[in-house]
Amino acid sequence: MNNQFTRRHFIQSAAASSAALAWLSARTGPNVFAADAAKPAILGGKPAHTGGWPKWPEWRQEWEAQILDVLRSGRWCRAGGGGQVPEFEAAWAKLLGAKRALGTASGTTALITSLYVAGVDAGDEVICSPYTFSASYNAILIQKALPVFADTDPETLTMCPKSIESRITERTKAILPVHIYGMPCYMDEINAIAKKHKLAVVEDACQAWLAEYKGRKCGTLGDLGCFSFQNSKHIPSGEGGAVTGMSDELLDRCHSFHNCGRSVGSFKGHGCFARGTNYRMQHFQAVILLQQIEKLVKETAHRQANADYLIAGLNQIGGLVPVRLPENSRAVWHLFPMRYDAAQFNGLSRGKFMQALGKEGVPSSGGYGEQYNDGMLDEAINSTGYKRLWGADRLKAYRESFKDLKGNAQVCATTVAIGQNMLLADRSAMDQILDAIRKIKAHSAVLAKKA
Repeated sequence: MNNQFTRRHFIQSAAASSAALAWLSARTGPNVFAADAAKPAILGGKPAHTGGWPKWPEWRQEWEAQILDVLRSGRWCRAGGGGQVPEFEAAWAKLLGAKRALGTASGTTALITSLYVAGVDAGDEVICSPYTFSASYNAILIQKALPVFADTDPETLTMCPKSIESRITERTKAILPVHIYGMPCYMDEINAIAKKHKLAVVEDACQAWLAEYKGRKCGTLGDLGCFSFQNSKHIPSGEGGAVTGMSDELLDRCHSFHNCGRSVGSFKGHGCFARGTNYRMQHFQAVILLQQIEKLVKETAHRQANADYLIAGLNQIGGLVPVRLPENSRAVWHLFPMRYDAAQFNGLSRGKFMQALGKEGVPSSGGYGEQYNDGMLDEAINSTGYKRLWGADRLKAYRESFKDLKGNAQVCATTVAIGQNMLLADRSAMDQILDAIRKIKAHSAVLAKKA
């Protein structure tokens, strides 16, 4: 996979692969594969899985009536008060154990809003994870701030707390931990560092709906938490997002900023308005989300049970190492990642392994690449604005610091992941995933030679 990988593209490709396999099975019948079933499909054996995978997103006809009611009412915008967006905000806050929630237009706008309210401004720096979708650091760039990358822990795929303090400067304003793939960061350590250096903590929980860290939900562990409800997400509304937190003062300021700067609650601004923009959620989005909350809870438990089953199986097979989670924590698996050890597969490359896995009817991806080498950050730091805000020596040192992200480079080179929709299949499908891996490993010496 190239560095432009996104979860939504992977889910789309997984659905396409599933449809093709289902069509082939229906057209040719069970005897189409005459080769030895113990062989990998790439060597002529029968694929381990031929039944397709759950489609995503899922639409239910019973949701339509309430959406039509909103559309026919003509009250689509929340600006006038009332309606379904506040109802969703209350339900989302209750589900997470947050004091309040604020609906936004997207996860990206939730991040931009939160960073603004956290005081991040032009010329500031924000410690961020490099192993994330580009929106995490794009939200920092929008503030004309500098996303300074802590390294990634290869065992967790999340921000390594030990790498944070060496990145802090007099310009550092906040830390942006990313609960990537729905896996909680080590928040106790991160919060302790933030408290020591008087930094804000904005959680990027855009893939972490209902993920838990030591009895609390992600999105309630820092000053503010951010969620996304984009089409590929576990609770989608096409686009949409939310900010959560435990502080009325911070949420009032977020509400004002996302609503064109209008005064709200304890935040009076300057007369009627303060600085702000329009990042509001619409009522019909809220209705779609409200009707999926119970579904989200049930499907999260289903994904977690299947992930636990896969982890136990992978530990027996060897060569694909599940991630390590913080103590007393639960991931929700937007992707289910594994660290691929080519040495245990007789030197078979990760790319060839994923190709063989795909032939078994099990689509996978390599996750994110080293996106800081893709040119976006170079464009930013070479811009007139950034050159005004930072000296040439600082920007040069910043660019050169990317080579120090050894843990992240290892993660980008060794991760193999399967999509969340695959974890919604039944237990027999999990057995087939494990069987596919066993077959490939057993024949990996032959496959490595063919490669």
